[in-house]
Amino acid sequence: MPQPAKLEIKFVSEGPEPTDPADPLWKKSTAVHVDEYWNGKKAPVGRRFNAKLLWSAAALYVRFEANQSEPLVISEKPDLTKKTMGLWDRDVVEIFIAPDRSEPRKYFEFEAAPTGEWLDVALDITSGTRKSNWEYASGMEVFSRIEKGRVIMSMKIPWTAFGRTPKEGDVWLGNLLRCVGKDPDRGYLAWRPTMTEQPNFHVPEAFGEFRFVR
Repeated sequence: MPQPAKLEIKFVSEGPEPTDPADPLWKKSTAVHVDEYWNGKKAPVGRRFNAKLLWSAAALYVRFEANQSEPLVISEKPDLTKKTMGLWDRDVVEIFIAPDRSEPRKYFEFEAAPTGEWLDVALDITSGTRKSNWEYASGMEVFSRIEKGRVIMSMKIPWTAFGRTPKEGDVWLGNLLRCVGKDPDRGYLAWRPTMTEQPNFHVPEAFGEFRFVR
């Protein structure tokens, strides 16, 4: 069955600790199960993932729990002190967010790896050409934990990263994504499949709705 185009993000007065993937606050969120590649084809069970989202007055919280049935593709010497360029070439989970639903071609990308490496970038494709602001500094926090058969990665993204704070009932747009494995069998999973000929996540027309609720 196709994934729903809408995802409700529940409010919490105080967010879960990014360093505690088992924080009971995550039980307040409904898990989104992602089992399709970017082209709509089913991904193997060992590559599928769940995502949970919560929001508070201070930040957005995102938790990914990914099945892992193959060797990890990760850096041998991760540097957690700064964003990791090229992180998308290894195992990674991602969230794309467009705060202004009237202009989905201006959006933000946040990535987290099993090693705890991270990347954030502001994107603008209103001209038809993708413009990436690599100087963008969101202040995001990331925590990752590798377990037997799964990887857990969580993010805390302050509202200052978007220049605005959502209100109850607001709708933002975006997508939830995962890159896993090596070529020629590398997998590109998407909550909202982009249906492009070649793997491509940067398709705002495919974004689903993130609705902020209490």
